[in-house]
Amino acid sequence: MKLKLVFVILCLSYNLFFCQSKGKVIKVKDGDTIVVLLGNNKQEILRLAEVDCPENGQAFGKNAKQFTSSQIFGKTVVFYRMSKDRYRRTVAKIFYDDNKYLSAEIIKSGLGWWYFKASKNIVLKDYEIKAKNSKTGLWKDGNAVSPWEFRKNNKKKKEVLWSWRD
Repeated sequence: MKLKLVFVILCLSYNLFFCQSKGKVIKVKDGDTIVVLLGNNKQEILRLAEVDCPENGQAFGKNAKQFTSSQIFGKTVVFYRMSKDRYRRTVAKIFYDDNKYLSAEIIKSGLGWWYFKASKNIVLKDYEIKAKNSKTGLWKDGNAVSPWEFRKNNKKKKEVLWSWRD
């Protein structure tokens, strides 16, 4: 009996978490994080799956945010919840305008990196290579720094600053 109950709960949880949802984009926080308004007037923060955009304050960070805004702000998008990140944001695959995949469009435009640590989608890798070879977007900068390296370097700088204060 307990096994059946666990199975039913798992099935319902799967359907609730991984099902297709819709929401109106009411805010673009940065290139890879948005806020949607759901049908029940509840807001949800979505972190785009499979892409990592430059941070605010990083070269091309404003460009990535602008691109994402130009593609989806004010539109109703379809999204699939994949997981939660360490900041408790919903990681989601987001689609708009007749099934365009937002993460792919960002990578094609050269305004984000394929997030290979959390994605097996080799097509996105190919989009990144094409953007890099054609020097599109951030790839115009021969010394482009990935967001994860940028965050790591900033963390080290803060640690040095705090150790200096002691």
